[in-house]
Amino acid sequence: MSDDLGLFTDPDVDERRPVKRDRRESSARDKAKKRKKTVLWLVVALVLSVGLGGAYYGYRELRGIGSFDDYAGSGEADAIVEVQDGEVVSQIASTLYDNGVVASARAFIEAAKTDQRATTIQPGFYLMKTKMSGAQAVAKMVDPKTLVPAVQIVGGLKLTDIKVGDKVVKGIYSQLADASCTAKDGVKKCLTFDEIKAAAEQTDPVALGVPDWALADVKRAEPEYRLEGLIMRGVYQVKPGVSAVELIRSVVVASAQKLAGAGIPGGTVNTGFRPYEILVISSLIEKEAIEKDFTKVSQVIYNRLKKPMPLQFDSTINYKNNQPHIRTSDADRDRPGPYNTYLTPGLTPTPIGSPSQQAIAAAMRPEGGDILYFVKCQKDGTSCFATTREEHDANDEKARREGVY
Repeated sequence: MSDDLGLFTDPDVDERRPVKRDRRESSARDKAKKRKKTVLWLVVALVLSVGLGGAYYGYRELRGIGSFDDYAGSGEADAIVEVQDGEVVSQIASTLYDNGVVASARAFIEAAKTDQRATTIQPGFYLMKTKMSGAQAVAKMVDPKTLVPAVQIVGGLKLTDIKVGDKVVKGIYSQLADASCTAKDGVKKCLTFDEIKAAAEQTDPVALGVPDWALADVKRAEPEYRLEGLIMRGVYQVKPGVSAVELIRSVVVASAQKLAGAGIPGGTVNTGFRPYEILVISSLIEKEAIEKDFTKVSQVIYNRLKKPMPLQFDSTINYKNNQPHIRTSDADRDRPGPYNTYLTPGLTPTPIGSPSQQAIAAAMRPEGGDILYFVKCQKDGTSCFATTREEHDANDEKARREGVY
């Protein structure tokens, strides 16, 4: 009987597939499932073994279980090691190992755990010994006498010395000479002022690390003044025992990074001046004013150069004469030369000292306004500014009357 309506069909039976399965097909499928399970368990076992092995190794390292190489003395030959800014104990340990100071990084790390001062080791160069025990290396690293003193360059400092009465204000070259000293096998050796000065004046500026934006101006400058201003205010770590050229290059390169951070050359684009000219302006600002007046002095420079009008700065004359005085004589102002801004228009050929970050910022962003004159009018160094000659003369007379200068 036909059952077109499906009234007599069992709904639980699918007529499209056979009721009975082939036994060989069923056996093959069962074997495949077993293989998959076996592989899965092997993978799980492998992961667990690796994890447990790594955990055990980490446990041994953390607990200090296991041996490590270590020397047994206070050291042999002299070695100079540099600690970079931001380095932690493990990185310092690796540096010591690479320089032959300790037998293994682990020796220093383990010894450092007993001295909390090891976590406060400052960046700089350290006078160490080769083949030191981890404990001796830690003790020496935390000793302030081991760290080579950094060179502190203040704003306005010149490359060469300035004599003030019976005293000598050491310039950058003299400070670098002092920092170059090192003791090798008990003998102290330093670079001299003359060696550093000669290297600075006679070496190719490229080899000295002069940045590209300053190269053309440096090559045009008189050798005696060509590096002026390129070593800005800041702290410099100097590696002792190197050549004069290497020492100068390290400082000039470090300063170029500081200058870049201060905005030279990147921030000079919209000033109307080249990066080197901004460096010159910065050095003039540094010499002519105290910090609170920097932006106003900058505006005076901008306004005078725009007119054009001579800058008439005593500081530029005194730079060439190597004098620290504030004022100049009539004879000084009447003597022609590229640093006499009373007679020679425009900027000086080079900076006249080391600029600070604040002076650089002022050189790129002047105060604004029409001021053209200024004079020191208070004993703390504060200047009075004016837009006309008459106002300036009145400020000048008042400053003289009150004994400001």
